[in-house]
Amino acid sequence: MAAENGFLTQFVDETTFYNRIVLSHLLPANLWEPLPRFLQTWLRSYLTGNLFYFISAFLWCFYIYYLKRNVYIPEDSIPTRKAMIQQIHVAVKGMPWYTLFPTVSEYMIERGWTKCYSTLDQFNWFLCFVYIVLYLVIVEFGMYLVHKGLHDIKFLYKHLHATHHMYNKQNTLSPFAGFASHPLDGILQAAPHVIALFIVPVHLITHMSLLFLGGIWTTCIHDCIHGNIWPIMGAGYHTIHHTTYKHNYGQYTICMDWMFGTLKVPVAEDNGLDQKAKCD
Repeated sequence: MAAENGFLTQFVDETTFYNRIVLSHLLPANLWEPLPRFLQTWLRSYLTGNLFYFISAFLWCFYIYYLKRNVYIPEDSIPTRKAMIQQIHVAVKGMPWYTLFPTVSEYMIERGWTKCYSTLDQFNWFLCFVYIVLYLVIVEFGMYLVHKGLHDIKFLYKHLHATHHMYNKQNTLSPFAGFASHPLDGILQAAPHVIALFIVPVHLITHMSLLFLGGIWTTCIHDCIHGNIWPIMGAGYHTIHHTTYKHNYGQYTICMDWMFGTLKVPVAEDNGLDQKAKCD
């Protein structure tokens, strides 16, 4: 029992350290130190989530729409400011709920409900690698099923996923669209990251890093720039998803769509600007 308590204390100490590092640099101590740990963790996730969303999306939009105007995306495919402002508005409304999700996952980890671990003493490096691969396979499969279900179940599409599919043309998609969805939609699609914690042992930092990378990837696949790197599910594939509604449900790779017959491959012509597609 003492060993188990010590094991869980490592999680608490680590997440407390992250809370203190972030909050002490962004807020006066009297605003966050009196808060319960759960609210501190949520506040840390909320602030870093907003900073990541705005900084990464603004920088990427500035680069591809202004500094490299017409290099990666033709003039008539650049989204309007109105479209991007609408996407920001939807994302900001959902951000408190999106960031509640990793807060809940950390709460479950700290209480020992998952197979997450905090030190590398428990497994050798080979096993760590194997577990990470299994974790990613579970996440990829789970996100495919959830995403396809959000399309196939009409009630879920109408009341949840349709919000994200307002952006159904190349000139309405931008990096800001990645988080422009119904909050419950975003939480459902991220849920496999937590479900995998109950199945496969994975390090706390690995879990947190993959959630963060998932956010980066969500931003990237809405920029309409087709990078043809097999088997990566690049923006070209995801643009097709937004225009056909019935292909390319995967998150990181095309593997699940290939296995289940929902893959549609972009024809990359003119530096990836032609978004015509052919069936695989």
